[in-house]
Amino acid sequence: MGNSVERYLDESVCGLLHRPQSANGDALVLTHGAGANCQSPLLAALAEAFASGGMTVLRCDLPFRQLRPHGPPGPGSAARDREGLRQAVVAARKMVPGRVFLGGHSYGGRQASMLAADDPSVAAAMLLLSYPLHPPRRPTQLRTAHFPQLHVPSLFVAGSRDEFASLEEIAKALELIPARTRLLVIEGAGHSLGNRGELSAIAAKVTTAFVDFIGKGSGSRSV
Repeated sequence: MGNSVERYLDESVCGLLHRPQSANGDALVLTHGAGANCQSPLLAALAEAFASGGMTVLRCDLPFRQLRPHGPPGPGSAARDREGLRQAVVAARKMVPGRVFLGGHSYGGRQASMLAADDPSVAAAMLLLSYPLHPPRRPTQLRTAHFPQLHVPSLFVAGSRDEFASLEEIAKALELIPARTRLLVIEGAGHSLGNRGELSAIAAKVTTAFVDFIGKGSGSRSV
């Protein structure tokens, strides 16, 4: 028997739950970007890689995606999306005795980081994939106002050709964060971090880096 994947649905959380064959006691909540959902190939590859390493993974649809199957989040949806992530973390905590981590791609990662800046207890560490530092070709419109309040250890994963943040820009932005941070660069990748044929290898690289970043500690909620 291998890892199992099942639909997860309760009053406020909707997604897919990966239960590892040999659980290590920790869990990861993963969410998607503005144009995707929890079934994005990137999240699927990451969830399988983390579950193969023993972590329970809940990849969830943000509230805006639960309301609309297509299209970006609307004005005013960000606070509701952050609350949805909080509820997903609450659900994950009921499943495991150990640490709960929170991560997301692009918009989902931004909302996760804002939630953690507001409430450092929400997660033991963050996995932020292709953080959208600014809109493409608008480098002065930075989305870093909350970075000085981010006290949760955070691993950032960035493609070297991401139009939402150059490697120099993201490295400079990380200096604003008082928590421990690390930047993992995916060479040649854009904002999506890779095509379908590359995602398995990229997921393995991200998983290895994040496991090293968080260290051992099953059964404890601190990093």
